[in-house]
Amino acid sequence: TLKIHSENILPIIKKSLYSDKEIFIRELVSNASDAITKLKVLIENNEASFPNYTPEIRVKIDQESKTITITDNGIGMSETEVETYIAQIAFSGAEEFVKKYDTSSEKDKIIGHFGLGFYSAFMVSSQVEVISQSFKADCPSSHWVSDGSNTYELNRIDTQPMGTKIVLHIDEESQEYLEESKLETVIKKYCAFLPHPLFVGDKRINEKEPLYLKSPQDCTDEDYKDFYQQLYPFEPAPIFWIHLNIDYPFNLKGILYFPKVTERLEFGKCFTKLFCNRVYVSSDIKELLPEYMTLLRGAIDSPDLPLNVSRSYLHMDKTVRQLGSHLSKKISDKLNQLYTQDKDAYIPLYKEMEVFLKLGNLQDEKFYEKTKDLLLFETSKSEWVSISGYLEAMKEKTKSKVFYHIDTSESHFLKLFKEKEIDVLRSTSPIDSHLFQHFESKMSEVKFQRVDGGLDDLLTDNAEFAPKEELLQFAKDSFKDLKVEVELKPLSSSSVPGFVMIDEDQRRFRDYMRLQKQDFSQDLFGKKTFVLNANSPMVSKIEEIQKNRPDLAKELLEQLYDLSLLSQKELHNDALQPFLNRSMKLFETLLCKE
Repeated sequence: TLKIHSENILPIIKKSLYSDKEIFIRELVSNASDAITKLKVLIENNEASFPNYTPEIRVKIDQESKTITITDNGIGMSETEVETYIAQIAFSGAEEFVKKYDTSSEKDKIIGHFGLGFYSAFMVSSQVEVISQSFKADCPSSHWVSDGSNTYELNRIDTQPMGTKIVLHIDEESQEYLEESKLETVIKKYCAFLPHPLFVGDKRINEKEPLYLKSPQDCTDEDYKDFYQQLYPFEPAPIFWIHLNIDYPFNLKGILYFPKVTERLEFGKCFTKLFCNRVYVSSDIKELLPEYMTLLRGAIDSPDLPLNVSRSYLHMDKTVRQLGSHLSKKISDKLNQLYTQDKDAYIPLYKEMEVFLKLGNLQDEKFYEKTKDLLLFETSKSEWVSISGYLEAMKEKTKSKVFYHIDTSESHFLKLFKEKEIDVLRSTSPIDSHLFQHFESKMSEVKFQRVDGGLDDLLTDNAEFAPKEELLQFAKDSFKDLKVEVELKPLSSSSVPGFVMIDEDQRRFRDYMRLQKQDFSQDLFGKKTFVLNANSPMVSKIEEIQKNRPDLAKELLEQLYDLSLLSQKELHNDALQPFLNRSMKLFETLLCKE
């Protein structure tokens, strides 16, 4: 009878313990690898002698008998060990072996931690056989058989080759694993970096060691790119990477890659692959990484992380929280190094990873402190500056105000700033409005303002301002039904006839709604102010027309308003057709006049 070392029973293991039944192959191949590692440790300690020993693990499919056989030539088990390690659930031979030999060298790492991995075989099998021969020549071979109930048979058999053979009689629900291509795909997924030669049939699966085990000094750029392609075969080449080798406060090796930004960029889904002693565990490691780091790719290998008993997910504890913070520091240090060494080389990298940096600054206080000056914005002079750099350069003109715009081309309104020699930052992402608000909370004296978010005193010229009260009242009456306020101001340049001011706080809230992909009515953000330039010849001409042809003057003001919205990317779809109709009508009026 099976001795249950805990209160768990096999049906619970089969149905509940493992989230994905394909991991049976990971567990059994990992056990085979551990058996080889144990034997190699004994050989190195002169406790066993096998000249010219060549380790190997073989996985073979027999379609006729509907079996999968996993064979290793490792340490094997005696009859007593089979009784101890197979017949008692949750009593791990790996754990006992590690305690005795303390296999701390990289090549001798023991993969198994739990003792339950073997029983994952019953997730796909109606019957499991274990045939084992200990490395000790005087031990007889053993044959263990069970159908997954709480009984088994254990017999001595004729002497077998050293090692362990596990024969899985695949059940009806799992016949897909008898297809070699399917099984090979699963094995490559979990065991591509296994330290010992692994074959499916006659095909070697694990040709290369994981690059993260090498010293960074021994790795070329091509090595890093090739390893990335091995991890993500269909992804474009990464923009750069960080090689991790952490010994304290936990053991971790890995490589984190900054991927090339594509339209398929997904938030909230983790892509970094977690390994435990070179065996793939999961990519669902959101607990391990802060949210903004889920944009990264790569491989992390650590034997110290607290996996659950099926190695499927992480337990939250102090180690996990420390690791996220430690990775954040490593990344910020690397980015600062890149920026300091060569800012010109950093800029094209920054363009690819600005979303990552901006999210990191919003979500991680320590990351913000270390990288806030690495956030760059392109100016209207086509230079790249940080916020602190902008404030320093513009302190005589803008004091503590930061002006920005979102247009990819030079908006007509930017001419006002250009003529005043005031630099304007270009905002490229919906995240920016939240980022600017974050900066304002950290730098209380600083205020961010979009160029059309208000009329700054820097842009007006009141020296010879003659109020046009009649025109102003006429314009207010013309826009009364649209709930648009109208102001008449003497702008410093006559080239801009007018612009539309939109409240900065309302705009930020609207950007937040868009970022959250929430529906909202445009009326919710209806507060707009149409500023007419009293110094514009065009406005003066409309003033003249208004005296004799008020209907035409009204249409011209509406056209000027829509043109301003269009240039500021604020003209909504439902206003486009009226704008086009009015444009045609004004053309007809002009042509008829001719």
